[in-house]
Amino acid sequence: MSSELVNKPVLAASEAITQEFEWGQLNWFVSAQIGNSNEMTLGKCTIKPGQENPRHYHPNCEEILQVISGTIAHSMGDDVFEMGPGDTIVIPPNIMHNARNVGTENAVMTIAFSAADRKTVGEF
Repeated sequence: MSSELVNKPVLAASEAITQEFEWGQLNWFVSAQIGNSNEMTLGKCTIKPGQENPRHYHPNCEEILQVISGTIAHSMGDDVFEMGPGDTIVIPPNIMHNARNVGTENAVMTIAFSAADRKTVGEF
């Protein structure tokens, strides 16, 4: 671990990176870009009711997604899994996937990646 990371172990909420999309929002808390990890990426995904993020894949890392609130239909390859609060899915590298909010409230998910420099291939 670099000394820079040791000197800044806490990310203030105001320092998180936020990306806005028509379908929802991504918030990033841990990554190489932020400078607080050499090994992982951690974030939160919020999808509005009736919306979905684009199908995509990550060539350099595994993704773990856990639903915090709401209900989603999560595609992974040709399979679709309905998921609710507490449900967790592990997505291997190079597998096309996305989440669609099938509920009436925002779907909120924690997302973690096994690389600090997560790569995404798709329509983002």
